[in-house]
Amino acid sequence: MWKNYISDISKEYQFKTPATNAELASIKKELNVELPKKLEELYSETNGVFGEYGIYLIWSTEQIVKENLFFRTIHDFRDNMIPLDNFLFFSDAGNGDLFGYQLINGCIQNEEIYVWNHEDDTRTVIASSLEEFISGMINGGISV
Repeated sequence: MWKNYISDISKEYQFKTPATNAELASIKKELNVELPKKLEELYSETNGVFGEYGIYLIWSTEQIVKENLFFRTIHDFRDNMIPLDNFLFFSDAGNGDLFGYQLINGCIQNEEIYVWNHEDDTRTVIASSLEEFISGMINGGISV
């Protein structure tokens, strides 16, 4: 479903092999979070979606763990920054801004996708769902 959805929008994107159960379990274990159903379904088809020059539209499971662990501790380095441990990031804009789901009490409560602006530390809803996010990123409807 997800590979077809993305390919119907653009033929420019490539897919990795599906994520293994161990890779999915690593996200849950390392980040202490359950993946949203749609994101888990996407990973069951492909462990990352990338386009031209290897730039990721959706990070691999390994990158999700690496980036989220890093950004959950970055507030130690920047004064007056609100911690980022209440997000599960899965993509970036290539300019330092990150995209992800908001965590409330450690759980993802809805499908909204947020953008974290690395320059001013704002967090803003940018899409109502993973489908809208993917479509907007590919078609240029989402810009940061």
